[in-house]
Amino acid sequence: MEREIPVLYKRKEECCGCTACYAICPKEAISMVEDEEGFEYPQIDERKCVRCYQCIKVCPIKAARAQ
Repeated sequence: MEREIPVLYKRKEECCGCTACYAICPKEAISMVEDEEGFEYPQIDERKCVRCYQCIKVCPIKAARAQ
């Protein structure tokens, strides 16, 4: 069974815009996209994503929640 595309955040409050996920992605499947207020949020290109979940593992907010 194929793994799901990782969910980086459900609400913007769950993303601090640190770009760690963007930086770690081995396939460059994540781009930082500016919202209407000028803040950048990661967006996954599902065609490039290999579902390695490195982005989830490196996320400081998700790591803090897992404690």
